[in-house]
Amino acid sequence: MSKQTYRVCFCFRRKFRLAVSEAPEEIKRVFEQYAEKGIMSVDGLQRFLVEVQKEDKATREDAQKIIDSVKHFHRKGLNLEAFFKYLFGDLNSPLASLGVHHDMSAPLSHYFIYTGHNSYLTGNQLSSDCSDVPVINALKRGVRVIELDIWPNSEKNDVDVKHGGTLTTPVQLINCLRSIKEYAFVASEYPVVITLEDHLTPDLQAKVAEMVTQTFGDVLFSTGSECLKEFPSPESLKKRIIISTKPPKEYLEAKEVKDKENDSQRGKASDEEAWGKEVLDLKGSHIADSKNDLDEEDEEDLEDVDKSQHNLAPEYKRLIAIHAGKPKGGLDEWLKVDPDKVRRLSMSEQQLEKAAETHGKQIVRFTQQNILRVYPKGIRVDSSNYNPLIGWMHGAQMVAFNMQGYGRSLWLMHGMFKANGGCGYVKKPDFLLNSNEVFDPKVKLPVKKILKMTVYMGEGWYYDFHHTHFDAYSPPDFYARIGIAGVPADSVMKKTKTLEDNWVPSWNEEFEFPLTVPELALLRIEVHEYDMSEKDDFGGQTCLPISELRSGIRAVCLNSRKGDKYNSVKLLMRFEFITP
Repeated sequence: MSKQTYRVCFCFRRKFRLAVSEAPEEIKRVFEQYAEKGIMSVDGLQRFLVEVQKEDKATREDAQKIIDSVKHFHRKGLNLEAFFKYLFGDLNSPLASLGVHHDMSAPLSHYFIYTGHNSYLTGNQLSSDCSDVPVINALKRGVRVIELDIWPNSEKNDVDVKHGGTLTTPVQLINCLRSIKEYAFVASEYPVVITLEDHLTPDLQAKVAEMVTQTFGDVLFSTGSECLKEFPSPESLKKRIIISTKPPKEYLEAKEVKDKENDSQRGKASDEEAWGKEVLDLKGSHIADSKNDLDEEDEEDLEDVDKSQHNLAPEYKRLIAIHAGKPKGGLDEWLKVDPDKVRRLSMSEQQLEKAAETHGKQIVRFTQQNILRVYPKGIRVDSSNYNPLIGWMHGAQMVAFNMQGYGRSLWLMHGMFKANGGCGYVKKPDFLLNSNEVFDPKVKLPVKKILKMTVYMGEGWYYDFHHTHFDAYSPPDFYARIGIAGVPADSVMKKTKTLEDNWVPSWNEEFEFPLTVPELALLRIEVHEYDMSEKDDFGGQTCLPISELRSGIRAVCLNSRKGDKYNSVKLLMRFEFITP
């Protein structure tokens, strides 16, 4: 295995020496600093954990466990090879294993919530199948908000889930409800919210009420049709299902007209590159006219809502725990805070971008008590997504994403919800909850901390990919892209040099990232293989919440485009936080 052969033509072959995974020079120097006579003892390893890895509470017992976990010949300590093996091992993750550690006793409005959009679609928004399988997959990943569009079936005697006005094939509502019951709390015990986009007559609403009640039983959280003055906490709602919808003003007609108007304006979103389009830069994002956007929640007079409540099946009305609605009168009315009741407001990504230009602080104030749901614009027929930071930096709890695809925006979503034990609820930073001094997303703040990182090397592609996957005629030419997704002042991407013909690239490059709002920042890591004649090939990615990133030398596992962890592909990196 010391050499690898590539066929160039029938009569000619090229041989390349296979690089061996070897500790970089800096890792060797660190080892020598804490080792004696080529062996790092328990005491030396403990000092390394405290001083380099910044694990202040590390004990001799912790060090001994590490030594015991690495198979080698020296039982009294680690030699260089064993130390390098530990650094590249699964025990040395960049994220601490803290489990759920945020305060979970605050109202729901104080959390970012892992939220799906059109959760039943298997593919694009126009012609893919509807199924309970994407719902199951989302729940297994920890998604806590499932959206179902409910329509009468073709005989008008039962309820289907489908994307109305399209060629998507329906799935029965009861199948989705049963799957939610079975998988709701597999990944997290914190509450699941089902947002219903309702296109039903009162008789079918009554049928839905019966289905929901019989399927979920005591697990269903109900307020008895009363509006809440304050949302309950995730802690108090553990293992509960919550229904959220707005009472439909009219059955189907208004929505069908709107869908027909928009069908003519739906264009095909531009194709994503092999790894997805670059995340939209909020600093220069184009704010399109939102009049032509598919609005899932039309404006309505609050008196009309009260009237429409009388047409609702009473059993159905009692199911609704989180009331949704968008009052008439434009942004000022939408964002009014009622001290006596809380609600959910939905806005498209374009509506939010436009609103943020003039009402940024008002949006933040609204989200301190109420829930804001943001959903993808209607022309995203390919089930692509948008930059979630536009929602999070304004306090939006439910940044709704198409979970069935992949791409850079979705990687950010995966990264955000790795925080807090992956439970699907991440406590919003205090500055977004301060009612005395409301956060202004447009104001550039001073640098709070600097993230300094070193990208040493990577390995594992040789084991996870066929040897001609990247290049038919030679080993791959890898480079890494490293950067920050966060508020506009913090967002940036940088790249390493490209190393030619090497399965085990050793970049040994340093980067610095000043952070003004580290609480919302995500570390973006991608590896690509340079291709002179075609698009560069995808070699792995991950996204990590800066708030939970551990200092020190860490093994960073990379994932596929769909977010699934590779068996062997990892980067060895070092992270240091500096106070300016």
